[in-house]
Amino acid sequence: MDLSKIKLVVSDMDGTLLNSKGKVSDRFFDLYKKLKRFEIHFVAASGRQYHSISEKLSKIQNEIFIIAENGGVTKQSDRELDVAKMDSENISHIIQLLRTIEKTNIILCGKEYAYIETEDKSFVDMFQEYYPRFTIVKDLTKVTYDDLFKIAVYHNISSEEYIYPNINHLENELQIKVSSKNWVDISHPDANKGNALQIIQNKLGITKEETMVFGDYNNDLEMLSLADYSFAMENAHPNIKNAASYQTKSNEEEGVEIILEKLLTAKSNKEKHLKTISKE
Repeated sequence: MDLSKIKLVVSDMDGTLLNSKGKVSDRFFDLYKKLKRFEIHFVAASGRQYHSISEKLSKIQNEIFIIAENGGVTKQSDRELDVAKMDSENISHIIQLLRTIEKTNIILCGKEYAYIETEDKSFVDMFQEYYPRFTIVKDLTKVTYDDLFKIAVYHNISSEEYIYPNINHLENELQIKVSSKNWVDISHPDANKGNALQIIQNKLGITKEETMVFGDYNNDLEMLSLADYSFAMENAHPNIKNAASYQTKSNEEEGVEIILEKLLTAKSNKEKHLKTISKE
Protein backbone atom coordinates (compact mmCIF):
# COMPACT_ATOMS: atom_id res chain seq x y z
CA MET A 1 0.00 0.00 0.00
CA ASP A 2 1.85 3.07 -1.30
CA LEU A 3 0.17 5.97 0.48
CA SER A 4 2.77 8.48 -0.69
CA LYS A 5 0.82 9.12 -3.92
CA ILE A 6 -2.34 10.34 -2.15
CA LYS A 7 -3.48 13.89 -3.02
CA LEU A 8 -7.12 13.79 -1.91
CA VAL A 9 -8.67 12.50 1.34
CA VAL A 10 -12.44 12.06 1.59
CA SER A 11 -14.29 11.17 4.79
CA ASP A 12 -17.86 10.50 5.73
CA MET A 13 -18.95 12.17 8.98
CA ASP A 14 -21.35 10.10 11.15
CA GLY A 15 -19.89 6.73 12.09
CA THR A 16 -16.59 7.71 10.49
CA LEU A 17 -14.95 11.03 11.35
CA LEU A 18 -17.37 11.87 14.17
CA ASN A 19 -17.37 9.89 17.40
CA SER A 20 -20.58 8.72 19.11
CA LYS A 21 -20.92 12.16 20.73
CA GLY A 22 -20.91 13.85 17.31
CA LYS A 23 -17.46 15.37 17.83
CA VAL A 24 -14.41 15.73 15.58
CA SER A 25 -11.21 14.96 17.48
CA ASP A 26 -8.51 17.54 18.17
CA ARG A 27 -6.14 14.93 16.78
CA PHE A 28 -7.83 15.22 13.37
CA PHE A 29 -7.40 19.00 13.24
CA ASP A 30 -3.70 18.61 14.09
CA LEU A 31 -3.32 16.03 11.31
CA TYR A 32 -5.19 18.27 8.87
CA LYS A 33 -2.56 21.00 9.32
CA LYS A 34 0.09 18.47 8.29
CA LEU A 35 -2.00 17.33 5.30
CA LYS A 36 -2.00 20.93 4.11
CA ARG A 37 1.78 21.01 4.23
CA PHE A 38 1.85 18.19 1.69
CA GLU A 39 -0.86 19.92 -0.40
CA ILE A 40 -3.37 17.15 0.27
CA HIS A 41 -6.98 18.27 -0.22
CA PHE A 42 -9.75 17.23 2.20
CA VAL A 43 -13.44 16.53 1.52
CA ALA A 44 -16.13 16.04 4.17
CA ALA A 45 -19.02 14.03 2.69
CA SER A 46 -22.25 13.46 4.59
CA GLY A 47 -25.99 13.08 4.47
CA ARG A 48 -26.12 15.94 6.96
CA GLN A 49 -27.22 19.47 6.20
CA TYR A 50 -24.43 21.71 4.88
CA HIS A 51 -24.74 23.98 7.91
CA SER A 52 -24.22 21.03 10.26
CA ILE A 53 -21.05 19.88 8.50
CA SER A 54 -19.61 23.39 8.36
CA GLU A 55 -20.28 23.84 12.09
CA LYS A 56 -18.52 20.58 12.96
CA LEU A 57 -15.53 21.64 10.85
CA SER A 58 -15.75 25.39 11.49
CA LYS A 59 -11.98 25.65 12.05
CA ILE A 60 -11.29 24.60 8.48
CA GLN A 61 -14.61 25.06 6.63
CA ASN A 62 -13.21 27.76 4.34
CA GLU A 63 -10.30 25.54 3.25
CA ILE A 64 -12.06 22.28 2.39
CA PHE A 65 -14.68 20.78 0.09
CA ILE A 66 -18.05 19.79 1.55
CA ILE A 67 -20.48 17.29 0.03
CA ALA A 68 -23.78 17.68 1.90
CA GLU A 69 -27.21 16.03 1.71
CA ASN A 70 -25.62 12.88 0.18
CA GLY A 71 -24.49 14.77 -2.89
CA GLY A 72 -27.40 17.17 -3.12
CA VAL A 73 -25.01 20.09 -2.56
CA THR A 74 -21.27 20.29 -3.24
CA LYS A 75 -19.28 23.34 -2.15
CA GLN A 76 -15.71 24.57 -1.96
CA SER A 77 -15.58 27.14 0.82
CA ASP A 78 -18.61 29.33 -0.02
CA ARG A 79 -18.55 28.47 -3.76
CA GLU A 80 -21.29 26.16 -5.00
CA LEU A 81 -19.88 23.53 -7.36
CA ASP A 82 -22.99 21.44 -7.93
CA VAL A 83 -26.61 21.01 -6.83
CA ALA A 84 -29.13 18.27 -7.57
CA LYS A 85 -32.64 19.56 -6.89
CA MET A 86 -35.71 17.36 -6.62
CA ASP A 87 -38.86 17.81 -8.69
CA SER A 88 -41.71 19.34 -6.66
CA GLU A 89 -44.29 16.87 -8.03
CA ASN A 90 -42.14 13.95 -6.90
CA ILE A 91 -41.77 15.48 -3.46
CA SER A 92 -45.53 15.79 -2.91
CA HIS A 93 -46.15 12.20 -4.04
CA ILE A 94 -43.36 10.78 -1.87
CA ILE A 95 -44.41 12.66 1.26
CA GLN A 96 -47.95 11.33 0.93
CA LEU A 97 -46.55 7.81 0.60
CA LEU A 98 -44.25 8.24 3.61
CA ARG A 99 -47.12 9.46 5.77
CA THR A 100 -48.63 5.95 5.50
CA ILE A 101 -45.60 4.35 7.22
CA GLU A 102 -46.09 4.13 10.97
CA LYS A 103 -43.65 5.66 13.46
CA THR A 104 -41.86 7.62 10.75
CA ASN A 105 -40.63 11.21 10.82
CA ILE A 106 -40.14 13.09 7.55
CA ILE A 107 -37.64 15.89 6.92
CA LEU A 108 -37.68 17.96 3.74
CA CYS A 109 -34.14 19.23 3.14
CA GLY A 110 -33.71 22.59 1.43
CA LYS A 111 -30.90 24.99 0.67
CA GLU A 112 -31.95 27.46 3.38
CA TYR A 113 -33.69 25.22 5.90
CA ALA A 114 -34.80 21.72 6.76
CA TYR A 115 -38.57 21.47 7.13
CA ILE A 116 -40.54 19.20 9.47
CA GLU A 117 -44.22 18.79 10.38
CA THR A 118 -43.84 17.22 13.80
CA GLU A 119 -43.51 19.17 17.02
CA ASP A 120 -42.49 16.09 19.01
CA LYS A 121 -39.83 17.55 21.31
CA SER A 122 -37.78 14.36 21.63
CA PHE A 123 -37.48 14.05 17.87
CA VAL A 124 -36.76 17.74 17.37
CA ASP A 125 -34.00 17.63 19.98
CA MET A 126 -32.37 14.65 18.24
CA PHE A 127 -32.92 15.94 14.71
CA GLN A 128 -31.19 19.28 15.38
CA GLU A 129 -27.85 17.47 15.65
CA TYR A 130 -28.03 16.81 11.89
CA TYR A 131 -30.12 19.79 10.75
CA PRO A 132 -29.37 22.80 12.95
CA ARG A 133 -31.13 25.23 10.62
CA PHE A 134 -34.78 24.17 10.44
CA THR A 135 -38.36 25.33 10.64
CA ILE A 136 -41.65 23.60 11.55
CA VAL A 137 -44.46 23.81 8.97
CA LYS A 138 -48.06 22.58 8.89
CA ASP A 139 -47.75 20.76 5.54
CA LEU A 140 -44.51 19.70 3.87
CA THR A 141 -46.22 19.42 0.48
CA LYS A 142 -46.75 23.20 0.54
CA VAL A 143 -43.03 24.02 0.81
CA THR A 144 -42.21 25.35 -2.67
CA TYR A 145 -40.14 28.43 -1.81
CA ASP A 146 -36.74 26.82 -1.31
CA ASP A 147 -34.37 24.71 -3.44
CA LEU A 148 -35.13 21.19 -2.20
CA PHE A 149 -32.45 18.51 -2.38
CA LYS A 150 -33.60 15.55 -0.32
CA ILE A 151 -36.25 13.89 1.80
CA ALA A 152 -34.75 12.29 4.91
CA VAL A 153 -36.90 9.73 6.70
CA TYR A 154 -36.34 8.55 10.28
CA HIS A 155 -37.47 5.38 12.04
CA ASN A 156 -36.51 4.89 15.68
CA ILE A 157 -35.94 1.12 15.30
CA SER A 158 -34.65 0.34 11.80
CA SER A 159 -34.87 2.30 8.56
CA GLU A 160 -33.72 -0.73 6.56
CA GLU A 161 -36.47 -2.93 7.97
CA TYR A 162 -39.42 -0.56 8.29
CA ILE A 163 -38.95 2.24 5.72
CA TYR A 164 -36.90 0.90 2.81
CA PRO A 165 -39.25 -2.00 1.83
CA ASN A 166 -42.10 0.52 1.43
CA ILE A 167 -40.23 2.78 -0.97
CA ASN A 168 -37.67 0.62 -2.79
CA HIS A 169 -40.02 0.46 -5.81
CA LEU A 170 -39.05 4.11 -6.43
CA GLU A 171 -35.39 3.25 -7.09
CA ASN A 172 -35.85 3.34 -10.88
CA GLU A 173 -36.64 7.04 -10.75
CA LEU A 174 -34.98 8.32 -7.56
CA GLN A 175 -31.89 7.81 -5.42
CA ILE A 176 -32.88 5.77 -2.36
CA LYS A 177 -30.19 5.29 0.28
CA VAL A 178 -30.28 3.58 3.66
CA SER A 179 -27.80 6.02 5.16
CA SER A 180 -27.71 4.72 8.74
CA LYS A 181 -29.54 2.42 11.14
CA ASN A 182 -32.37 4.94 11.53
CA TRP A 183 -32.31 7.00 8.32
CA VAL A 184 -33.29 6.60 4.67
CA ASP A 185 -32.55 9.41 2.20
CA ILE A 186 -34.53 10.04 -0.98
CA SER A 187 -33.10 12.40 -3.59
CA HIS A 188 -32.55 13.22 -7.26
CA PRO A 189 -31.33 10.14 -9.19
CA ASP A 190 -27.96 11.81 -9.81
CA ALA A 191 -27.46 12.88 -6.20
CA ASN A 192 -24.91 10.68 -4.49
CA LYS A 193 -21.52 11.16 -2.88
CA GLY A 194 -19.79 9.46 -5.80
CA ASN A 195 -21.04 11.89 -8.44
CA ALA A 196 -20.14 14.80 -6.17
CA LEU A 197 -16.65 13.40 -5.57
CA GLN A 198 -16.15 12.92 -9.31
CA ILE A 199 -16.79 16.64 -9.80
CA ILE A 200 -14.12 17.47 -7.21
CA GLN A 201 -11.62 15.01 -8.69
CA ASN A 202 -12.13 16.48 -12.16
CA LYS A 203 -11.76 20.02 -10.84
CA LEU A 204 -8.48 19.20 -9.11
CA GLY A 205 -7.15 16.84 -11.78
CA ILE A 206 -6.81 14.06 -9.21
CA THR A 207 -7.21 10.39 -10.14
CA LYS A 208 -8.71 7.37 -8.45
CA GLU A 209 -5.15 6.19 -7.72
CA GLU A 210 -4.47 9.42 -5.82
CA THR A 211 -7.67 9.33 -3.72
CA MET A 212 -8.32 7.96 -0.22
CA VAL A 213 -11.91 7.50 1.03
CA PHE A 214 -13.37 6.51 4.42
CA GLY A 215 -16.96 5.34 4.91
CA ASP A 216 -19.31 3.30 7.07
CA TYR A 217 -22.75 3.06 5.47
CA ASN A 218 -24.54 2.42 2.16
CA ASN A 219 -24.60 6.07 1.11
CA ASP A 220 -20.79 5.85 0.90
CA LEU A 221 -20.67 3.05 -1.68
CA GLU A 222 -20.37 5.22 -4.80
CA MET A 223 -17.51 7.31 -3.46
CA LEU A 224 -15.63 4.23 -2.24
CA SER A 225 -15.57 3.03 -5.85
CA LEU A 226 -13.72 6.21 -6.88
CA ALA A 227 -10.68 5.54 -4.68
CA ASP A 228 -8.01 2.86 -4.87
CA TYR A 229 -7.45 3.51 -1.17
CA SER A 230 -10.96 2.91 0.17
CA PHE A 231 -11.36 2.19 3.89
CA ALA A 232 -14.30 0.68 5.75
CA MET A 233 -14.61 1.54 9.41
CA GLU A 234 -14.64 -1.40 11.83
CA ASN A 235 -18.20 -0.38 12.70
CA ALA A 236 -19.27 -0.26 9.04
CA HIS A 237 -22.27 -1.91 7.38
CA PRO A 238 -21.36 -5.30 5.79
CA ASN A 239 -21.90 -3.83 2.30
CA ILE A 240 -19.18 -1.25 2.96
CA LYS A 241 -16.74 -3.83 4.29
CA ASN A 242 -17.29 -5.90 1.15
CA ALA A 243 -16.80 -2.91 -1.15
CA ALA A 244 -13.76 -1.30 0.49
CA SER A 245 -10.20 -2.31 -0.29
CA TYR A 246 -9.04 -1.91 3.31
CA GLN A 247 -10.41 -1.65 6.85
CA THR A 248 -9.50 0.57 9.78
CA LYS A 249 -10.52 0.90 13.43
CA SER A 250 -13.94 2.20 14.47
CA ASN A 251 -14.89 5.86 14.72
CA GLU A 252 -14.67 5.53 18.52
CA GLU A 253 -11.04 4.41 18.14
CA GLU A 254 -10.25 7.23 15.65
CA GLY A 255 -9.80 4.89 12.71
CA VAL A 256 -9.57 7.77 10.23
CA GLU A 257 -6.81 9.46 12.24
CA ILE A 258 -4.82 6.20 12.44
CA ILE A 259 -4.67 5.95 8.64
CA LEU A 260 -3.96 9.67 8.21
CA GLU A 261 -0.91 9.28 10.43
CA LYS A 262 0.29 6.44 8.20
CA LEU A 263 -0.34 8.64 5.17
CA LEU A 264 1.73 11.47 6.65
CA THR A 265 4.54 9.06 7.54
CA ALA A 266 4.60 7.80 3.95
CA LYS A 267 4.71 11.37 2.62
CA SER A 268 7.51 12.32 5.02
CA ASN A 269 9.57 9.27 4.11
CA LYS A 270 9.17 10.00 0.41
CA GLU A 271 10.21 13.62 0.96
CA LYS A 272 13.32 12.52 2.86
CA HIS A 273 14.17 10.01 0.12
CA LEU A 274 13.87 12.65 -2.60
CA LYS A 275 16.09 15.03 -0.62
CA THR A 276 18.71 12.30 -0.25
CA ILE A 277 18.66 11.60 -3.98
CA SER A 278 18.99 15.29 -4.82
CA LYS A 279 22.17 15.52 -2.70
CA GLU A 280 23.86 12.60 -4.41
